[in-house]
Amino acid sequence: MHSTMQTMTPARKGFLPYALPSIGEEEIAEVVDTLRSGWLTTGPKVTQFENDFAAYSNTRNAIAVSSCTAGLLTALTALGVGPGDEVIVPTLTFCATANVVVQLGATPVLVDVGSDMEIDAAAARTAITPFTKAIIPVHFGGHACDLRSIYELAVEHQLVVVEDAAHAAGAMYRGDMIGADRLTRDYPKLRRATAFSFYANKNMTTGEGGMITTSDDQLAQQMRVLVLHGMSKDAWKRYSNHGSWFYEVVAAGYKFNMTDIAAALGIHQLRRLDEFIAIRRRYAKLYDFAFKNSTLFQTPQKHSDCSHVYHLYPLRLDLRQLTISRAEFITRLKEMNVGTSVHFIPLHLQPFYREHFGYKRGDLPQAEAIYDEVLSLPLYPKMSERDVQDVIDAVYHVALNHRR
Repeated sequence: MHSTMQTMTPARKGFLPYALPSIGEEEIAEVVDTLRSGWLTTGPKVTQFENDFAAYSNTRNAIAVSSCTAGLLTALTALGVGPGDEVIVPTLTFCATANVVVQLGATPVLVDVGSDMEIDAAAARTAITPFTKAIIPVHFGGHACDLRSIYELAVEHQLVVVEDAAHAAGAMYRGDMIGADRLTRDYPKLRRATAFSFYANKNMTTGEGGMITTSDDQLAQQMRVLVLHGMSKDAWKRYSNHGSWFYEVVAAGYKFNMTDIAAALGIHQLRRLDEFIAIRRRYAKLYDFAFKNSTLFQTPQKHSDCSHVYHLYPLRLDLRQLTISRAEFITRLKEMNVGTSVHFIPLHLQPFYREHFGYKRGDLPQAEAIYDEVLSLPLYPKMSERDVQDVIDAVYHVALNHRR
């Protein structure tokens, strides 16, 4: 594998999708076993998956949910976020991170990011008001954000923290897994939860699904009640020989529970997660080697105290040296059978957040500059090294043929 500074038109015949899941025979067999068991919704396999994920992430409490969005909403609810509260959210994230705040009647306060695409702790500090209740830091792309600064800010101002780790299953910060209990060992008064995503394009998948972790046993119990209608008993136990027909509704909860069908996938995907991450890192190194010495591109930034699991590989273009826009660059790559994506359109540029909260272009310039120039390259275990080289060739072909 080599860096391609000059290239002929890539000869790739088939289209390379931006993302594909890796589903093995073990996952298929486990799902079939679930279907034959007669227990399709929340049951013993959800419990097994929760226990396995808790062990992997080094946390006492792992609660399986129907999506990361459900996890964020559940955690914020349990932590008391509601009407009149403000919640600090980085603008460079998927809409779900802020949508859940709006759904609770609270106000999302969007802040800028650093050049590493992670939440800017200084911007978060500036955004704090007497109404601020929570911060939602996002571990963008599979790289941990500056948690120490966020935790210290939260403790100083008595804020709760809900980490959006949709991209970050398996990532580490200062030697501890994202979501691990030890991360908050120096902050005993901090109330905090972490939400993960197992959507189809994530580093591990349950199709749809997510997980919440926390070191706070009381908070965990509140969230367990909330994810299933606010019922005081596990619903699935009511239909087993260990259960009772009687239950009480103790909160106005949600229908956010994970199914055993999804957990059956998750049990084996989790066992393969470290392997998946290793492949992603290997391919990311190939991209780094190919692009790092060209002034046309900026490769993803990494910090020495974090491990990167490369859910995303965002490549930033130097548009000053190109005659086409980022959007046109993506179109040219698609014409060459290479799929890409963009992560993300900053939330303050989205119509809903402009119209309801008064944001406009120019408010958060670092995120805007990143958005205008960035595209995410394909990066997943089902790719081959030949696929990676095809992407590299295609990127250089487009760049060199549209260079000023």
